[in-house]
Amino acid sequence: MPDYRADVAKTEYVESGPVTFAYRRLGPSGGVPLVLCMRFRGTIDHWDPAFLDEICADREVIIFDNAGVGFSSGTVPASIGEMALGALDFIDALGLTTIDLMGWSMGGFVAQSVALTRPGLVRRLIVAGSNPGKVDGAPRAPQKTLEILPKPVNDDDDFLYLFFPETPSAQEAGRASLRRLEPRLASSGISVSPGGGAAQLGALLDWSAGKNAAWDRLHELTMPVLVANGAHDVMTHAYHSYAMSQRLPDGKVVLYANGGHGFLFQFHEDFAGEVNTFLS
Repeated sequence: MPDYRADVAKTEYVESGPVTFAYRRLGPSGGVPLVLCMRFRGTIDHWDPAFLDEICADREVIIFDNAGVGFSSGTVPASIGEMALGALDFIDALGLTTIDLMGWSMGGFVAQSVALTRPGLVRRLIVAGSNPGKVDGAPRAPQKTLEILPKPVNDDDDFLYLFFPETPSAQEAGRASLRRLEPRLASSGISVSPGGGAAQLGALLDWSAGKNAAWDRLHELTMPVLVANGAHDVMTHAYHSYAMSQRLPDGKVVLYANGGHGFLFQFHEDFAGEVNTFLS
């Protein structure tokens, strides 16, 4: 028997215009589903199954590949706004009219853009390891991060540096998470194409420079928002989470002291508890 239910969830497909979206539904149906938006160069096979199993125990969770990513057809959009429209096409194709929405890293950019584009759709919003765009005074990412991030292929050492602090316990948790991803990835070998990765990188750099980003519009996100991050995130400094708390009308911030960009997998039980409490 597999260790995780998420590892045996069936991949389904739905069409919207020229794009065929790949997705998986986890947990019990009924109620408001939680839709997850993935990180830069991530696919539905890059969600840690331990985290998915925790958050889908009592609610339906939907993960999907956006246009041009992973198992989905089409072309990766060149902007976060277009990625948000792709996410909305997918959500509409499933006939969903009310959702909870969570985005991790670049997926957090997309989730914020979705909520700003169609606020009546999103009941509650979760922004994990992400930012609202250019925030004056926010520390820059370390040079090592900027050197690793655009590499066409990342190895385990790259992932451990980017996602987990350089402490023994964090590195051990990071290696455990990487091993949990192996069953799906070893079978599918799925990834984002070099061209798709380049389009994503350009989109996230534009967002981080403030182009069509959310920073100046955070006051419009009037639904409850949970913002979470690792205190030692080398890709998105935790200062962004604090800064968001100063502008969100109804926000809560959670920081993990020994956490990095992959805190949601490092502390999967604890963060899933935060998510479940927030959505309940």
